[in-house]
Amino acid sequence: MTVSIIIPTLNEAQCLERTLRCLNILHPAPQEILIVDGGSTDGTQAIATQFPVTLLQAPQARRSSQMNLGAAKATGSILCFLHADTLVPDDGMAVIEKTLTNPTIACGGFISLMTGHQTTRWSTSFHNVLKTYYAPLLFRPHLFFRNGLRLLFGDQVMFCRRDDFLRCGGFDPTLEIMEEADLCLKLCRFGEIRQVNRVVQSCDRRVAKWGALKSNLIYATVGFLWGLGVSSKTLKRFYEEVR
Repeated sequence: MTVSIIIPTLNEAQCLERTLRCLNILHPAPQEILIVDGGSTDGTQAIATQFPVTLLQAPQARRSSQMNLGAAKATGSILCFLHADTLVPDDGMAVIEKTLTNPTIACGGFISLMTGHQTTRWSTSFHNVLKTYYAPLLFRPHLFFRNGLRLLFGDQVMFCRRDDFLRCGGFDPTLEIMEEADLCLKLCRFGEIRQVNRVVQSCDRRVAKWGALKSNLIYATVGFLWGLGVSSKTLKRFYEEVR
């Protein structure tokens, strides 16, 4: 198996260099790293050119479309979707490959530990772990029990086989939010969605700006409304971009 890492970016100069330095020490290394930029104006692209990555220009700044473009250009048999503010363990590629050697697993993701410079957001991180299970149990119980559906989100570093991604149509390019959860619904037709028992480290910038209580309320509200079928355009109003 070979892994292609796809990173959608938009004005990620504060985080991207650290993330790419982390990726440089992965063992085994990924086959390739593709950065799909949505029109950054803050030096993100200049940082990307300092590393051995493929830099792609997306026609619009929408994460679902950016990741689809990266997947279309990727050559690895496994696609790994990574946020620019998330750090993976140095054996992350081995974990991904080992997980997908099981033919009953269609998609996987990690446990996201949300951290700041001097803070670990334990309560929010714990809620996000639980959300992977309770959201599908509440809104798609038949798929939870029959297909092993779990809902993974961007901070959890989703990965799947390239063939399965293409067969299910990839990310819905019309979605402005919850595109990862939507992909899980598609991929569970091919097998279980697995949250592996390993940790990645994600930036706490939203929690730092909103506060823990407001953040968890927003996360829960967006997930609940999505489960009820509210459009992504409406959900996006709750979820402002924070850089």
